[in-house]
Amino acid sequence: MKSWSTVAGWQPPPGWLKLTTLDMHTGGEPLRVITGGLPPLTGRTVLEKRSAFREHYDHIRTGLMWEPRGHADMYGAVVTPSADADLDVFFLHNEGYSTMCGHAIIALTTLAYRTGLIETTAGSGRISFNVPAGRIEASVQTEGGELRQASFRNVPSYLYLRDKAVDVRGVGRVRFDVAYGGAYYAFVEAEPLALVLAPEAYNQLIDYGRRIKRAVMAEFAIEHPFEKALSFLYGTIFTSRAHNPAHHSRNVCIFAEGEVDRSPTGSGISARAALHHAKGELPLGETVTIESILGTTMTVQAAERTTFGPYEAVIPEVSGTAFITGRHEFWFDPRDPLRTGFIFR
Repeated sequence: MKSWSTVAGWQPPPGWLKLTTLDMHTGGEPLRVITGGLPPLTGRTVLEKRSAFREHYDHIRTGLMWEPRGHADMYGAVVTPSADADLDVFFLHNEGYSTMCGHAIIALTTLAYRTGLIETTAGSGRISFNVPAGRIEASVQTEGGELRQASFRNVPSYLYLRDKAVDVRGVGRVRFDVAYGGAYYAFVEAEPLALVLAPEAYNQLIDYGRRIKRAVMAEFAIEHPFEKALSFLYGTIFTSRAHNPAHHSRNVCIFAEGEVDRSPTGSGISARAALHHAKGELPLGETVTIESILGTTMTVQAAERTTFGPYEAVIPEVSGTAFITGRHEFWFDPRDPLRTGFIFR
């Protein structure tokens, strides 16, 4: 028998697809960044590139996000060169494609700093991204040569539906708001539904989040003022009192096909900043800290006022921390009947 050490150098035969990734997490929420192996993507804009990927390479999304390489709550990013920003990026999940993702922007900004794409001066550095929802300006802050946090200024965010109610099968009458922070979310208070925003309530949160999302979609039109591809309800966000009295609140986002965000949800708390500002509950420039289901945190403020089509809007600024967890090389055996993945949810 040959030495076991020969296994480490084994390479797949010709004809297998090989993809490389760097994996990260922001507040516990995963991000799988594809770093090599993708076929060339056609398209001038990030929306055109996302459309080309969806049409020709959706099997790569399912193969990397779903089991056996991923899981029902995996999340991913495709990064490409940009014509008018530092990078173009679009996002992958169990159901399809996101319009914006704050935890991914924090992770990618952190990754750009760690790999030398961002140069810092006087403790800060900047990078810009085009995402399907628009242009994102991000930055890092360092202290003593160590990365302290990553931040980004989001697209204009606004309250879309205020103080609405819907009958939800198996749940009852549910009051909600819908706000936009690069994606549309229905915001629901947890206590009236006897929900606890903690890991032990994971399955019930998925169940209620999916039911509420479907009920809202069935009765209320979600229409982006400029882009039809962004006109859909992305998720349900449950809100509650913070477990740490020093924090503003806790929220849990159930998005896509029942994914549970482990982080506070960067685009979600952007929408919350717009919602609370519109209701007179968050003054301009006041920073609040919001907890996730794990107790990890992000901070957010309504940094400035603006307009977005017919809506009074704000520019949210979100900050958080992310960490690199590994480098991976995935192979797709063309004879494997499960090479494109499978999912249990």
